[in-house]
Amino acid sequence: MSNADEPAMLDSAGAGRHPIVLIASHQESSSRSLESILGPNGYTVVKAYTAAQTLERARRAQPDAIILDATLPDQDPLEICRALRHDPEFAPDTPIIIVSSDHATRQQRIDALRAGAWEYLGQPLDAEHLLLKLETFTRVKRAADRAREDGLVDPATGLYNLSGLARRARELGAQASRLNGALACVALAPDFGDNGPGSEPTEAVLEAVVAQLAGAFRAAGRVSDAIGRLGPTEFAVVASGTDAGGAVRLAERLANAVTEGRGDSLSALSASGAQAGAGARFRLRAGYYVVPDARAPAADPADTILGAASALRLARAEPGGPWIRAFPGGLEAQS
Repeated sequence: MSNADEPAMLDSAGAGRHPIVLIASHQESSSRSLESILGPNGYTVVKAYTAAQTLERARRAQPDAIILDATLPDQDPLEICRALRHDPEFAPDTPIIIVSSDHATRQQRIDALRAGAWEYLGQPLDAEHLLLKLETFTRVKRAADRAREDGLVDPATGLYNLSGLARRARELGAQASRLNGALACVALAPDFGDNGPGSEPTEAVLEAVVAQLAGAFRAAGRVSDAIGRLGPTEFAVVASGTDAGGAVRLAERLANAVTEGRGDSLSALSASGAQAGAGARFRLRAGYYVVPDARAPAADPADTILGAASALRLARAEPGGPWIRAFPGGLEAQS
């Protein structure tokens, strides 16, 4: 078992090292209890006892996951989550798990997800459940680290770039093929057309919108989804085991995530637009492409990205048309 209160000597780069988990709790008994679960299962434990220590050690140790005590006295754990998610020195794909000393309510879970946490666990804490979550989460984190090292990640958002998304699409396509399932891609982008002539968004507005969309899509996506940035304001999500109806539901979930924090709904987003952080309104447009059977010999999973991007262009070209379009000749979702 490995543990360290000071992370300065930890090797955060080697792929063969033990996964690093930062435990942030002011209660030594809670930290030791978690350490007794993680250590024997191959995790290196780093401890922090305050919010300030948590932020500092998260930057220095670059952990593969953070377990955050919901009762930290010096700062709300949701604020710590938000601070980490906006910290350019902190890897955006790092899983954050908040652990409560009480039963977890639905609202607490939702609030945690909105703040950037991946999970909110209440009592009683199931050790096996926690270990399975960590195994999945750290595997995703390390895959993202490798992609970043290989130049497959968009540096501005921490999401996959087009090359990275195409690689992940082929991996998800292979998974869907083994399961005799479908593979889908949903592409999304903001439409600023309602701001009137001569009111093109400034660079600052575009940066604010891109940050808003990237954060919302990351929070709303499943761990198994591959999320990427296709262009300056275009994004795409590739999902295994997702048919046409599932693609539309995925698009709706992503769209709602953009406006949930403001109390808006998908209907409001489609009808009157969402307010960007820098003051411009936009509507979200989407397109999707579905490969019904990933085993088909001619099916190239990366083509789902191109098909969804083409459908998105059609949706953006029809200001008065539906907010989401299927790829022409593809499968339309049945309402």
